[in-house]
Amino acid sequence: MLNYTEFDKRMLVVNRIIIGFLVVITLLPLIYVLVASFMDPTTLLNKGISFNPKDWTLTGYERVFADGSILRGFLNSIFYSVTFSVLTVFITMITAYPLSKANLVGKGPIMTFLIITMFFGGGLVPTYLLLKNMNMINTVWALIIPGAVNVFNIILAKTYFQGIPKELSEAAVMDGANEFHILFKIMLPIAKPIIFVLFLYAFVGQWNSYFEAMIYLQDPKLEPLQMVLRKILIQNEPSQNMIGAQTEMAAIKEIAELIKYATIVISSLPLLIMYPFFQKYFDKGTLVGSVKG
Repeated sequence: MLNYTEFDKRMLVVNRIIIGFLVVITLLPLIYVLVASFMDPTTLLNKGISFNPKDWTLTGYERVFADGSILRGFLNSIFYSVTFSVLTVFITMITAYPLSKANLVGKGPIMTFLIITMFFGGGLVPTYLLLKNMNMINTVWALIIPGAVNVFNIILAKTYFQGIPKELSEAAVMDGANEFHILFKIMLPIAKPIIFVLFLYAFVGQWNSYFEAMIYLQDPKLEPLQMVLRKILIQNEPSQNMIGAQTEMAAIKEIAELIKYATIVISSLPLLIMYPFFQKYFDKGTLVGSVKG
């Protein structure tokens, strides 16, 4: 049993108070949005949120799911996020592994070239012209391919591979294994923590992204969920299917407000579901794969 000094005890109390305060200010907005998504729109606007079940309704969710753009955007975002994450993790792994080798020829210039791209980019206009010349504008690949290479992730994965004992690969070489066998049969299974962390980073980044879709896509059928949410939350343009037959401005405002909260909850579900499953890998992958001085 640890013997704490009076100062240590006081600091523990202070830390618990601070952590408790951070938990409260983090949970309160989430609880507010969740409860508001079930509230009757008239009660929500006039009285605010209520925990009385009599004031609750499923109208917001019914109107959201009555419109095909939400479901279509949700499925599009799932496709974009999963495909992008798998591609970027694959590219990261096959790039980081050879760079982790001390005897790689040209390792210094390659790393210099990669690091330069972290600080200097071509800009929006050249990127748009490049994608246009490659006939990728208004296609799903415009959201997946351009950002698939992430240099920071490569550096994290390279550092992780360098922390794996060299005896493993040396023993595999003595048994006749080539570099591909070593990478896919030995290194990648060991590197599960960093793989899951990089997958989560890529998935969250792509899931929350809307700017690229706004620039490169014109077909509404290809829009991700975040573009649909942008129209509802920022431009205040819920579709007629969501609003229904309401004609009065006050009624439209009430329904639009309710739809906002419902769509926020729906868009957050995949991330809330993913985090508990990735948690056991997250701490280990982040710490072991961190950049060492």
